[in-house]
This record gives sequence, C-alpha cells and structure tokens, in this order.
Amino acid sequence: MWKRALVAALLSVSASALAVDADGFSQYVSQLKQEAGEKGYAPATIDAAFADIKLFKRAISADRNQPEFKKTLDTYLPQAVPQWKVDKARKLYKEHRELLEEIGKAYGVQPRFIVALWGIETNFGGYTGNYPVLSTTASLAYEGRREDFFKEQFFAAMTILDQGHISADAMRGSWAGAMGQTQFMPTSFLSYAEDYDGDGRKDIWGSLPDVFASAANYLANVGWQYNQTWARQVTLSQPVDESLQGLKVKKTLAEWQDLGVRRFDGSALPARDIEASLVFPDDADGRVYLAYANYDALMRWNRSHYFAVAVGYLSDRIKFPAID
Repeated sequence: MWKRALVAALLSVSASALAVDADGFSQYVSQLKQEAGEKGYAPATIDAAFADIKLFKRAISADRNQPEFKKTLDTYLPQAVPQWKVDKARKLYKEHRELLEEIGKAYGVQPRFIVALWGIETNFGGYTGNYPVLSTTASLAYEGRREDFFKEQFFAAMTILDQGHISADAMRGSWAGAMGQTQFMPTSFLSYAEDYDGDGRKDIWGSLPDVFASAANYLANVGWQYNQTWARQVTLSQPVDESLQGLKVKKTLAEWQDLGVRRFDGSALPARDIEASLVFPDDADGRVYLAYANYDALMRWNRSHYFAVAVGYLSDRIKFPAID
C-alpha cells in the first residue's frame, strides 16, 4: 500500500514540476518584452512581436514526448524516401535545373543534395509547419527545460522580424521553431539565410532562389566538399574494433582497406586519397557506411544518422536513375 502511495506522490511532484499555466506565462512574456526593450529592438518590432503571443501547450507536449521508434534503416528508408518522392525530386530537379546549377556553382554544393534536403525536410516545401514561431519559442523557453536555447531562438526570431524579412503573423514553422522550406531555426536563419533573388528579404518561406541558396550556404559553411559524395555502403571482411567506429575517427581509404573494409560488393575500396569514418547507424548487424566529410556536414544540419542517410540516399536516387 505504501509503495502505491509513494508512486502517486512522486507522480504528483513530477506533474507539478512540469506544470505550465497561462498566468505564469503572461508574467514570463512581460519579462521578455522588457528584455526586448533593453536589447534595443524598435518599438514597432516589439509591438508586432508581442501583439499576439500565446501559450502553446501543444509545443511543450511535443517537446516532452518526442516518440522513440525502434526502427532500422531497412524499415526507415522506404518510408522516408518512397518512390513517389524520388520521382518528384527528379521532376523538380529538371524543372529548376538552371537555377540549381547556378546556385550549386556559386556555393560549391552539388544541386542534387539541395533538392534532397528540400525533399526530406519539407516535402519540397509542401509542409513547413503552421505554428507561430514567436509563441512556440516563448512557450518552450517558459517551460524551462531548455530555456537558454529557446530564449535565444525567440530573440533571434525578433531580429528576423526587426530586419523586415517577414511579418510576425507569417513567421510560422514547426512546434520547435524550425522555419520555412529549409526548416532553419531562427539562429540558423541569421547565420546562413540568403537573399539570392535580391529583393531585400531572406525569404525561406516562399522564394525558391532564397530557399536553395540558403541551404547551399549552410552546407558550404559547415565543411561541404564539392568533389566528394556523402558516403558509401560497405561490408567488412573482418571485425573492426569498436574504438575505430564513429565520426570522431578519420582514416584514409587505404587504411580502411587494410582493416578489412570493402565495397558493398566485396571488391577493394577506391584508390582515392580521402579520409572517411566508419559508421553503424543501427548496430553491428545493420548497415555499415564509410562516411565522408559531406556526411559530417549533413550531421551538422540534423544530428541524426537516419537523416543524413536519407538525404544522401535521395541524392543518389536523383543522380543514378538506374538504381530503380
């Protein structure tokens, strides 16, 4: 009996600790508004930003209860990169080829990766999220578990508003504040978004030149290599020590060859003087990849091996139609 009472008490404390309420949020927003004035934002920007901020409990709930799916790449990839998405990626690549190749050359990023990112992030702009970014970032900052991070995102969103790139009511994104067809967090927007069409606004919501250039600019700034691909699936002719696995370990292809790493068909690795890491996105029984510098860059975008592999796989499907 006492055990059930103890569990109930612990659950009550836990629920109380996580409680959020409208009155507390209102006070928190007042503090944010005061801080915005101290930071020197224009009065018109402050008025617009704080005119309609609401507590979004759905965003807080989503942040607390992110699903943990037990998947493997073999089950994930067909869902993340179905044939219809491959077909659409190829169609859109051809449709925007001239612009994509121009941007790819300007930023040193192969266009197929720009299209692949676009497709994986937002279904080519088809779903960018409809949460008001100022409200969700303020709500998640108020919730407190990651206050510093989301407070930084809130004021970055205010800076975007202050710079005139978008209006407060149109600044919408995911429950976590990721915005536009590139799904940039506000801080990433300030660091990497581009006004490629030259209209004075960095519009990752509606301008494809800005969307493509912003994605390319991000990759170019996190180590993208134009003369390399992203990774190759490999097989092992002998076990490789766990201490050599993971993105922190870099070895040349010749060194991996000596350690028993082979192409997926069992033949020797290419005779190229480049470094790679050996990664196991699932476990020792799952797929194995030699990951190049561009894989690291994709992981900077989203720290998920599944994301990096999905983008890379879609980019390969764009480049190599014969894979079908």
